[in-house]
Amino acid sequence: MTTQIMNHSALKYDHILSFPVPISDHVFGNNQGFNNFAPIVDFVITNNRGERIKRQKTNYMLNPCLHLNMMNNCCLSCGKTLLAPFNYNPVNFNFRVHDNSKVGSLLNQKKLYLVLDLDHTLLNSTRLDKLDLDEEYLKTRTTQNSPNNDLFILDKLGVMTKLRPFVHKFLQEANKMFEMYIYTMGDRAYALEMAKLLDPENQYFQTRIISRDDCPNQDRKGLNVLQVPEKLGLVLDDTEAIWQSNKDNLIVMDRYFYFSSGFRELGYKNCKSLAQLKRDEDEFDGALATILRVLTRIHHDFFYINPQYVSVRDARQVLKTNKRQVLRDCKIVFSAVFPRNFVAANHRLWKIAEELGATCSTELDSSVTHVVSTDGGTEKSLWAVRGSKFLVNPKWIEAALFLWRRQLEDKFPVAKCPKRV
Repeated sequence: MTTQIMNHSALKYDHILSFPVPISDHVFGNNQGFNNFAPIVDFVITNNRGERIKRQKTNYMLNPCLHLNMMNNCCLSCGKTLLAPFNYNPVNFNFRVHDNSKVGSLLNQKKLYLVLDLDHTLLNSTRLDKLDLDEEYLKTRTTQNSPNNDLFILDKLGVMTKLRPFVHKFLQEANKMFEMYIYTMGDRAYALEMAKLLDPENQYFQTRIISRDDCPNQDRKGLNVLQVPEKLGLVLDDTEAIWQSNKDNLIVMDRYFYFSSGFRELGYKNCKSLAQLKRDEDEFDGALATILRVLTRIHHDFFYINPQYVSVRDARQVLKTNKRQVLRDCKIVFSAVFPRNFVAANHRLWKIAEELGATCSTELDSSVTHVVSTDGGTEKSLWAVRGSKFLVNPKWIEAALFLWRRQLEDKFPVAKCPKRV
């Protein structure tokens, strides 16, 4: 844990504004550039019930890939593939909740289901040999030397792990409202070690831990693997693309980059990690504290507003309703944001704004409240200035998505781009 803690308002804006990559890459991940797959071989593995399953995998069984994160069938560090097994029979996890009596019991306890990603959501890990030179100081600040006991070296895995600020309080409070699951694309050994750090007394997860070793599809996640009822389940994850079947259950988390290796693995350049900057998220107004407030509202609305309808209520709809309050009463026009001849309504930023409750338009009129632009010199941008409308850059929408509240517009100014000659 670093000793210098940055001001929370500076974190919220500077962190979001610092990414020199497209918003879609930052928010939803970019797995391009990892197509140099290693040769494929067949081998047999044993699942956690002792069953032998034939799978296809790269020859890194002979030369192991030791990286932590997978995306779309390949390692985000070295590009080696990890293909889904064929003739797969789902593992019969003893925590599966398809039983109606268990669902009813959980509702009687006023609890829903909450599925939690690990990396970049609850924590950040790096291989020890991937530490940057200006992160080496962390080796003297682990375990006993860490003021908050949130920085660990796991020698048997060869990794250093930093827990996200507020994570213990988050889990403690969330446990009162949800039955919680870990669901990660890391391997099972890694998942179990992370669970010990997050839940040393085994109060929150018990055996409810899913890794890539347990999944039929290792390029995506789904609540069907857990047999969690979709209408009663919420998901926290930093990557939307991996939840294609359950987007309506998902709350997208701002990625936690404590170590620089995470930037390199995802292809981000010229980015400084929190460790390099010797600062961290604000514990009480950072990402997890923000999302805990969101989850508390959703839980309250689900169980305590017209409680006679709890048995037929859908958590996805409650989530959607709360999300639409963020930018309600905002009418947005975009300028110099979309490529030419691109259908504006198909752009991800347009869709995010609508999900947050804004009305989007291509036409200027007196009802427009905001112009979102990358160039302060466009006709629409100048119109906004003349008409005393809000002129903001696209990160304003991104910040609203992560922080679940409308942001102060003056924190997201728009520069005038120089004219091309």
